[in-house]
Amino acid sequence: MLSRLRAPNTFVLLFSFLCLVAALTWILPGGAYERQQVEGRELVVAGSFHPVEANPQGPGAVLMAPVKGFEGKGLIIGFVFLVGGVFGILHETKAIQAGIDAVVAASRKREWVRRAAIPVFMILFSLGGAVFGMSEEVIPFVLVFIPLALALGYDTVTGIAIPFVGAGAGFAGAFFNPFTLQIAQGIAEIELVSGWEYRAVVWVLTTAVAIVFVSLHAHRVARDPSRSPTPAADAAHRQRIQAEQQENSGTADSAGDERPTTEGKALSGRAGAVLLAFALGMLVLVWGVGRYQWYIAEICAVFLGIGLAAALLGRLSAGQTSDAFVAGAKDLTATALVIALAQGILVIASDGRIIDTILHGLAGAIGQVHPIVTAQLMVLVQSAINFVVPSGSGQAALTMPVMAPLADLTGVSRQTAVLAFQFGDGFSNLIIPTSAVTMGVLTLAKVEWAAWARWLAPLFAIFLLLALLLMIPPFFIGW
Repeated sequence: MLSRLRAPNTFVLLFSFLCLVAALTWILPGGAYERQQVEGRELVVAGSFHPVEANPQGPGAVLMAPVKGFEGKGLIIGFVFLVGGVFGILHETKAIQAGIDAVVAASRKREWVRRAAIPVFMILFSLGGAVFGMSEEVIPFVLVFIPLALALGYDTVTGIAIPFVGAGAGFAGAFFNPFTLQIAQGIAEIELVSGWEYRAVVWVLTTAVAIVFVSLHAHRVARDPSRSPTPAADAAHRQRIQAEQQENSGTADSAGDERPTTEGKALSGRAGAVLLAFALGMLVLVWGVGRYQWYIAEICAVFLGIGLAAALLGRLSAGQTSDAFVAGAKDLTATALVIALAQGILVIASDGRIIDTILHGLAGAIGQVHPIVTAQLMVLVQSAINFVVPSGSGQAALTMPVMAPLADLTGVSRQTAVLAFQFGDGFSNLIIPTSAVTMGVLTLAKVEWAAWARWLAPLFAIFLLLALLLMIPPFFIGW
């Protein structure tokens, strides 16, 4: 269902952009910057823009552009498929779900765990967003955390926010995310996961803001349930939970255990071993990238090793492992196609000799101000683009080839340009109605988008202000 919600919207929009850019090659004058190699990177030479003969792109070029997009981003697309396959194996072992279930069960038994539930769970989901780009994966957890939130005296919004806002805060402040950060850094031709120290500070701040906002809301509702913005959804979920409890009471054991099925689940040794293997793999990955500057090939090898270890520890057969890998890779087919199609847009602009013309225009529009203001304007531009291209990897492929050299021309570091992309993509994903994940979460929770948007608007404003402020230090620290 998710792919049906997402693919037509994103693909139609990207193909429309492809046709629009092809049309612009007939309108805009051709232009080019001189480029030079500096420490293995191709950089734009400031002040070198000059007119060149235009090369309008016709229907044949439009139809060939997506294929050329695969050619240009083949390594990144292969990386996306492989990582998706590994997460398919992890999903098949059910280890991640078992880990969440065990923590949920503990939170129902002890008061101190109940009080720590919101910050602890949101930190876990934020780590998921920061480390492996947890996004669509939060949807099933909504069905777990809404009953938990209601049992703790909170409301449906709190149950949505714990996984969704938690993962979103980590997604925007990611220090590792292979699906957005590393793709953007690869396109910007900077070392993968470089600059992680400042991004770790960013992650702490974005996660802390999310936790405080959600916690304050939850405690207000606990004191006065009428302050919930979703009373109808709260009532519907409570009625469903009560019906399930009555059904369970008929099959409870002699001790009268009427708790939901999540209650009482313990983390098995098998699931624990899989989670430990994943954690160790992440440590190896961070070590290798930091010490030996591993790139996509080495990172893929580590992920493949994690997948094989998970299959062995999870006792999956060879057939189960291969099927799970294929299923996981298939789930990211849309992501891979989006990257290729977005790259196709850049192929058309480049072949039409207008990409540098557009770049020169953007530099003239925002490059006359201080680099700090330019970086902040990049955040706003990326946020606006995300409304119509709500795909992180697709947006990276679409915008970073322009934003990276634009950063060179305006005194902004490429790391800062990537951070602007992260903020613009990550925070707006929590509220835009064009995001399939957002609408999928709200549909499962039986919450109207308008009610969610009204509740989230203050947090989104805080996030946006925080993003603008966090664009200031990189200029002074030479990041």
